[in-house]
Order: sequence, then C-alpha cells, then structure tokens
Amino acid sequence: MYTTLITARQLHELQSQDKPLMVFDCSFDLMQPDWGVQQYLEAHIPGALYVDLDTYLSSSDPDNAASGGRHPLPVRSDCVHALRRVGFTNDMQAVVYDRNGNNYCGRLWWIMKWLGHDNVAVLDGGLQAWQDAGYPVESGPHPISQQMDSGAYAMVDQPFELNKPLVRLVSTDEVAQSLGKGECTLIDSRSAARYRGEEELLDPVAGHIPGALNRPFTENMEADGRFKPTGVLRQEFDAMLDGRDTSRVTVYCGSGVSAIPNVLAMEIAGLPRPALYGGSWSEWCTTKPELPVERG
Repeated sequence: MYTTLITARQLHELQSQDKPLMVFDCSFDLMQPDWGVQQYLEAHIPGALYVDLDTYLSSSDPDNAASGGRHPLPVRSDCVHALRRVGFTNDMQAVVYDRNGNNYCGRLWWIMKWLGHDNVAVLDGGLQAWQDAGYPVESGPHPISQQMDSGAYAMVDQPFELNKPLVRLVSTDEVAQSLGKGECTLIDSRSAARYRGEEELLDPVAGHIPGALNRPFTENMEADGRFKPTGVLRQEFDAMLDGRDTSRVTVYCGSGVSAIPNVLAMEIAGLPRPALYGGSWSEWCTTKPELPVERG
C-alpha cells in the first residue's frame, strides 16, 4: 500500500504483478488549458487515464461546490460518481502523476483522501522519472476515458464507496475566525512575489492573509522534480514553523491546488497532515470586502 509517494520502479513492479491498480495523468497548464490532454495523447504511462483539472477536479457549478475560488472543489458525491464511471474500486491502489512538478496531481491525491481512500500515491518525479527509468509510454486515448463524460458506469462487482474523510477542509469563515487568536498557523504556498503582493496575475487583489507564513510549493522539490528527502523537509518545516503547534496548520495557495504539495511534504516529513483552505486566496480576496489583506 502506497499512501504518499511511489517511485517509478515501484509502480512498474505493481503493473507487472497485475495488482488492482489505476493510474491517473493530471498534467495541466493554467495558461493553456488544452496543453495537458495534448501531452497525454502524445505520451503517457501505459493504462493511465487523463484527468483534467477544470473538468474533473473542479466544480463548474458554484452552487454545488465544496469550496469557492477559481477552482472550486466538487462535492464529494460528484467525485464518487466520477470514480465509479471509470470502474475505480475501494481495493485499488491509485497512482497520480503530472508533468508539472507534482502540482496538479496533488489535487487528485487530496480528493481521494477526502473520499476516505488512503491507497493513493504521487509518482515521485512524475512522467519524467518514469521515462528516465527507461519504462515504456503509450499514446492516444484510453479505451474507457470517454466514460468519464458519458454518465455511464463501469460494470464492477463492488462500486467505489464513500468513506470517512482522511483530510480536513476548512472554509473562509473558519480561517477568518481564527485570525489573531493563535488557533492556527497559515502557510501560503504561492511564490514569494505573490505572497508579498508585488505581483498578481490571476486574482483581483494582491497580498496574503494576515499572519500567514510563506513556503512556495516548489521549495519541496529537488531540481529533478522529486520531493526532497524526509530529513531535509523536516528540518525546513521545523525552521519555518519555529515552535508553532504543528497540529494546527492550514495551507492555502491561489485556488487550493498548489497548496497540496505542502500538505504532502509535511506528511513525508513526519508532521501532522495540515488542513486545506480550499477556496484559498482567490476566495479570500473576492468573497467579502471586509476581509483583511496584508502585503510585504
């Protein structure tokens, strides 16, 4: 059972052993929404399904979403139905990957934990690590990928069942009520320039939630796209948190997507799994004008 990271070698072994397994390619580009599926069609891990951030990992209906912001989380029941359509079952190991430094695939990793499915892991280093190891890729669409859009359900003996969440989602009101009370530590996962309010290309207001610390999600990775070693991550998080209660951490980013590598990194480091502010900065800066903003 793999619950955080899985190496290319370990994934290849699972495939060769014909274990209950489903692989998901979550490659995406915010500025070029069609880029991910184009890359997938050119080359992907054999058997992998493509999962688009905008279509499958975000809700298109703000009135039927679990969070706000630019990429609202779908409600849990919609996520369950999507997994049932492709035949995913509770006994399967899920492996997620992308070509984006573990950014977008983390969203699916978190969602599956939110559905109560612990057997989900990020392919450390993504597709590049798979190819660097000399393993094969395939091209073209997956035979069952169209079922994700059709509404038809795969015929399986035991369809995927929802379980108790293994992660915690917090709302704007919960974050706002905690400010200044020492009840939680906020970690902003965006770039330092966006955190400081020096630039903002995606949201209407620049800055960060008052009191938040800054750890860009990219700081968790080595140059080759793999996560840093456990000891290094632990040392860096301990230094940043500086004695703060590690069980009271909430992470956020611009829209609740690139915060996930910090969630994963803290778990790899042996720290308590932090909560996720799903709406993140894009919800904070647009929901209520009275919510405070800090710069610098």
